[in-house]
Amino acid sequence: MKILAVETATSCQSVAVLDGARVLARSDEEAAGSQARLLIPTIDRLLKASGLALSSLEGLAVSIGPGSFTGLRVGLATMMGLRATTGLPLAAVPTLEAMVWNVPRADAPLCPILKARTGEVYWGLYRWTGAGTLHRLAEDRVGPLESVVRSFVGPTVVLGEGWIAYHNELRRLLGAREGEVREAPAAAMAASAVSVGLAGLERLARGDIAGQGLSPRYVQRAEAELKAVQNRLASASTLESSN
Repeated sequence: MKILAVETATSCQSVAVLDGARVLARSDEEAAGSQARLLIPTIDRLLKASGLALSSLEGLAVSIGPGSFTGLRVGLATMMGLRATTGLPLAAVPTLEAMVWNVPRADAPLCPILKARTGEVYWGLYRWTGAGTLHRLAEDRVGPLESVVRSFVGPTVVLGEGWIAYHNELRRLLGAREGEVREAPAAAMAASAVSVGLAGLERLARGDIAGQGLSPRYVQRAEAELKAVQNRLASASTLESSN
């Protein structure tokens, strides 16, 4: 299935054309405040590089947040416009979920982290199952660094611009638990249209197609959810230790 995927949730604009898991063309560039000017020309350039026209595509995928409100609005408006023009199905992929596709089949919970307002981050907790499917352990959240640290139970793989920006402070907050945290490979740190495309392909395959009313995804603080995920992760760790 040939799809066009777009990621504009961060200052790095990412666009990719995929044929299934094969990347036909991609572009990743710093574009803070310039997505509205750069996105359409980048899409045109990558389609030409792939030898494809819009009519050759079979689907679209777009990152819907959380992240930069301006970037997300540009990405959504562009892809909704292309959907209206082509009639192609559109997959709306949460940004943090897409990031986890950067580290497929990891053997521990994954925590993608993005910068939010000053001193706060967006983050989520996910885990790949033995069957190769992705399971969300808790709803994506926004809050201070202390809340991120409280959500970790046992070994956790961390990734994203939020980890890069605040890793020293997060390690300090972890204290004696610092050794439980494993960094994802450097190539897996950035939000990527390739990962949006891979997650989008999975959604399209199961018929999860975005409706007409589509807007950026906002996340809420949920301290009660933190306690719930800690309990689930602790139970899972106990079960694994007993097997």
